[in-house]
Amino acid sequence: MTVKRLNNFTVRKADKQDVSKLLPIMLNYMIDFSDEKMHIHFLNEIYNDSTKGLQFVAEKDNKIVGFATLYFTFDSLKDKKIALLHDLFVIPECRMEKVNQILFETCLKYIRENDFLYMICETTEGNSIAKKVYQ
Repeated sequence: MTVKRLNNFTVRKADKQDVSKLLPIMLNYMIDFSDEKMHIHFLNEIYNDSTKGLQFVAEKDNKIVGFATLYFTFDSLKDKKIALLHDLFVIPECRMEKVNQILFETCLKYIRENDFLYMICETTEGNSIAKKVYQ
């Protein structure tokens, strides 16, 4: 799944070869939010088992400038898959170019095309930019 839109940005599904390019961006994102080792553990799980989740990356000029991570679970009352969008990050110099919107729309497209019941979007209380994108 590749989506090309807006100012030469490409959004695609990440793979294991992206991890070394993603780590610096992810460590920047995780400074205030989580335990680095635990986060990397969960990412390794989704790279090794696609039933647990997936990650999309945004690239410009062959450089990863952002990512979105979906974790998968199940709604037992509806017997359908659900997704949790917990991680969406774009490097500061690309934030005014709506890369966050492209990543979010890619996640929505994925869950719709793959028969998910819904997607839960979580962010910190003070993240008004993310809240606008998620509405």
